[in-house]
Amino acid sequence: MSNPILELKDASIFQGDSLVLSNVNVEINKGDFVYLIGKTGSGKSSFMKTLYGDLPLAKGEGRIVDYNLKTLEEKEIPFLRRKLGVVFQDFKLLTDRSVNDNLLFVLKATGWKNKDDMQARVEEVLSKVDMKTKGFKFPHELSGGEQQRVAIARALLNKPELILADEPTGNLDPQTSIEVMEVLQDINKNGNTILMATHDYALLLKYPSKTLKCDDSKVYEVVQRKV
Repeated sequence: MSNPILELKDASIFQGDSLVLSNVNVEINKGDFVYLIGKTGSGKSSFMKTLYGDLPLAKGEGRIVDYNLKTLEEKEIPFLRRKLGVVFQDFKLLTDRSVNDNLLFVLKATGWKNKDDMQARVEEVLSKVDMKTKGFKFPHELSGGEQQRVAIARALLNKPELILADEPTGNLDPQTSIEVMEVLQDINKNGNTILMATHDYALLLKYPSKTLKCDDSKVYEVVQRKV
């Protein structure tokens, strides 16, 4: 019995008035690890932005973590994003505060009140990405890989039903990319569902999984050949 966390049917994705992707049919189930690949400009980011409410779904049907993307209202977007964990290529950490304070800021912004609960949750997510001893450091004192681990920890704070990772290894060297990928793999094995946009084909070969490809305004599943 499939348990879709994300479902798009005959969906068309627009950037302004420009059609980016048409007739998109995608289903992602709870516990899946799915890649989204495609050349620069093929629509990966627009696809991701539609999923977290940055771009409206103008045509077709779409449901994500029990939200209807077609009828999604502006006021619902913050609540949708609490059920999603979004990891960006450029980390998007606040540079004027420590790792701990970056994470506490997100918890406060999403309605957490109890300081002990907040501190415990910060420690828990930092442990999951092997960064528990770095909470006092500022982003500029961390390597790119460490910053991305913190960004993944931030995405885990509110126990998301789906993690959207948009080119999470795009700014990292190959060895660091593998380390970050191992973190994402572990999180997936613990039950988190992940959709990861990437152009790093070496990772696909090393960690094969269901793969969707954006190409020629379409999204289709790529069947990976067994070596």
